[in-house]
Amino acid sequence: MSNPLVQAVDAALATVIDPELRRPITELGMVESVEISDDGRVRLAVLLTIAGCPLRETITADSEAALTAVPGVTAVEVELKVMSRQQRDALKEQLRGPGGQRGIPFNQPGSLTKVFAVASGKGGVGKSSVTVNLACAMAAQGLRVGIVDADVYGFSVPALMGITQSPTRVDDMILPPVAYGVKVISIGMFVTGNQPVAWRGPMLHRALEQFLTDVYFGDLDVLFLDLPPGTGDIAISVAQLLPKAEILVVTTPQAAAADVAERAGAIATQTGQTVAGVIENMSYLEMPDGGRMELFGNGGGQVLTERLSATVGADVQLLGQIPLDILLREGGDAGRPIVLGRPETPAAMALQSIAGKLSSRPRGLTGMKLGLQPR
Repeated sequence: MSNPLVQAVDAALATVIDPELRRPITELGMVESVEISDDGRVRLAVLLTIAGCPLRETITADSEAALTAVPGVTAVEVELKVMSRQQRDALKEQLRGPGGQRGIPFNQPGSLTKVFAVASGKGGVGKSSVTVNLACAMAAQGLRVGIVDADVYGFSVPALMGITQSPTRVDDMILPPVAYGVKVISIGMFVTGNQPVAWRGPMLHRALEQFLTDVYFGDLDVLFLDLPPGTGDIAISVAQLLPKAEILVVTTPQAAAADVAERAGAIATQTGQTVAGVIENMSYLEMPDGGRMELFGNGGGQVLTERLSATVGADVQLLGQIPLDILLREGGDAGRPIVLGRPETPAAMALQSIAGKLSSRPRGLTGMKLGLQPR
């Protein structure tokens, strides 16, 4: 056994990423031992967070693939074990900070995560589809993205993302499922079948608070919250729990829809939040001859930006207009967002353009500690 082989095996293991925590298993203390025989056989012992880890097969396959690719390795055997309580506590402390303290990490002074609360005045405007596609488009750009499905009564994000896996619980910490590079949490992951959720306001607030404190998202670049329509309990709770969240308003070109959507954005005047912009969905239908059919009228998005600009006293922009597309609907039904499945379509390109505008917005330093001291 040569020293270079040991180094190569260590380097290969550093490329194995835990599918839930999205960090190398070597950094997470998951590698208990590595034995390399003289004839190149590698025996690896990996510590899982819990015995019923749903992605144990993925970890095994990824470890085997990484080690098999190392020159000089002739065989690989992966043994899966389970962390002790002390090891899990150490992991939680590593992830959450000293003491493994719970809290909303996106409110910490040093957090650089952009938080977008996607709102609409009424249902049926495609808010959830827009949220999912924007998140996936940003993840495809290499950003670290998460979604909180805050529409407790009308949750739909797991289905739109093709997620059937349940979250993993590590004591009081929840690891969200990951799809297309996006970490997702939804109340739909905790109910059986299509069971309805019938909760009053305080329970809605508590559920959202738990999503933000107990779920480990890690260091995100962007967090989306898919809000329920209107300006009810969840909208108020988001303002209380995430005061720096910016509101993205989704509407259709129809004048009546824009009137209702104005209320969803105008709530910023009461909560002290800012409006990140307006997205006009279902703007038009492209015809085979190249023409456009405006099924829901036109101009609603632009009118809404003008009204919101006057209401909030700041420039609110129309970030983009997304055309109607059967493929967008089919992608949602199949759990494969159109920005990934059919990126060349006009709807996908419009969504990618909006994602680019949002991801390129500078993050302010207001409230951050810069570590500077007077001399």
